[in-house]
Amino acid sequence: MPITPTYPGIYIEELPSSAHTIAAAPTSIAVFVGYTHPFKTAPGNFGGAMEIFSFTEYEREFGGFFTNAIYGGESDEYGSMAHAVNQFFLNGGSDAWIVALQSTVGGVALAAPTLDMTGVTFTSREPTDAANEMIVTIANATADLADITIAYGTRAESYRKVSLTKLDAQGLANPNFIELRIGTAAQPVSGLVTVAPTGANYPASFTVGNATFAHAPADASTIFNVADFNAVFQDDTALDKLSIFNLLVLPGVTNNGILSEALAFCERKQAFLIMDCPQRDVADRTTDWVGLFLDGGDSVGNVAPRSTNGACYFPYIISSDPLTGATLELPPSGSVAGIYARTDTNRGVWKAPAGLETTVNNTTGVVETGRMTDLAQGVLNIKGIDCIRTFPGVGTVVFGARTLVSSNTAFQQWKYISVRRMALFLEQTLYRNLGWVVFEPNDDPLWVAIRTSIENFMLSLFNQHAFQGAKPSQAFQVKCDATTTTQQDIDNGIVNIIVAFAPLKPAEFVIIKIAQLAGQAQS
Repeated sequence: MPITPTYPGIYIEELPSSAHTIAAAPTSIAVFVGYTHPFKTAPGNFGGAMEIFSFTEYEREFGGFFTNAIYGGESDEYGSMAHAVNQFFLNGGSDAWIVALQSTVGGVALAAPTLDMTGVTFTSREPTDAANEMIVTIANATADLADITIAYGTRAESYRKVSLTKLDAQGLANPNFIELRIGTAAQPVSGLVTVAPTGANYPASFTVGNATFAHAPADASTIFNVADFNAVFQDDTALDKLSIFNLLVLPGVTNNGILSEALAFCERKQAFLIMDCPQRDVADRTTDWVGLFLDGGDSVGNVAPRSTNGACYFPYIISSDPLTGATLELPPSGSVAGIYARTDTNRGVWKAPAGLETTVNNTTGVVETGRMTDLAQGVLNIKGIDCIRTFPGVGTVVFGARTLVSSNTAFQQWKYISVRRMALFLEQTLYRNLGWVVFEPNDDPLWVAIRTSIENFMLSLFNQHAFQGAKPSQAFQVKCDATTTTQQDIDNGIVNIIVAFAPLKPAEFVIIKIAQLAGQAQS
């Protein structure tokens, strides 16, 4: 506060600093949108946005892995959310938001199959189909006790001496009561089923026998709904209300309408979309050749929209199903998102998330139809499709770093993923750190404070080798003065700030020139 001198002497006044520290925005917070486990996802988790920091949290909140024909096969429209999230964390990711979509048929939530075993109703906690049948067996029944076995694919659960009596002879809770041993919908215990009385009460005794659950709907198209995805990207949704995220992943989604909405949303939120090519696409020049995905559309009409805020990856990768051990073909987007995060942590957002150091974890390689030659990749690279390749002695790596607009000469400044993401990082950082400027007097002291704050931040990035240039004046410029903010701007309450940077572009083509010395005289 101002000092009012009243006596001869020395007065000390502490002045507030005009400097404001700028904190770097995060760069690898990923959002995953897709169908989660239809029966194990908590009802309150559908449609919202929940932050998780490990796959264990995902399993607890969204049910983890599951196998069913209606979510697999060649639907070409969505992949497994659980596997994509798992790949994200296995490949270096650490912070994710999950937007869970609920599986519906005709607008009604997919109902869990039930089975009435003569007075005891078993409800499946897993979707069932011809390849994943669930069988309940009741055996060794004596009085109200019996052994119950539930078999589901390669999984099985056995419960011995299960009782239908809630209280024992002393009136205390019976620890072998069927609801305590196997669990109810409200308090599940078994990973495969829950139980409830078919009528008002359980029967007096078990009926020996076995029965098979009915199958879930067999048509994948009855589950997948474009509106489910597009609703997520509208104004004032749970995802829209997130203060910041950087990466958006829609595992396996190739529907043009959804991708267009997702890219528009990313442009508005300064985020980046990691896309998958269609699963059926192959590296060779056939009807479903992958190059058509970004040109005129593949054989089922999928056309990828162009945007500076997205990249497309090909092909699918091979992994194993944790539930059955069977071979799985997974969309690469979840793994790639993890590699983005790993590269950001180890090198910085200015480093292209590609190269021999970007080894994809938890994979044995790419699908056979996605294996390619250098010449084949050369064609796809020019079209803006980033390839995943397997090299002897190295493993499976991301070997492309171009955005969706790389082939458009009008967008050459955003040709590379690292350059575009660096710009988005700066935009998000400055947006989140310059709020103090609002309503400050719009004159030279404010302009100096703005320049000082931003220059200090940009200098810290320069010292991390984030820009091209041997000295700061070659690497970046910050302007905020009377040349950027005119009197008319001041009258309209506007202050203009120009921040320019010299981006680091990846060495995509390494050319080695070899010449022979032809007998030159040696001095």
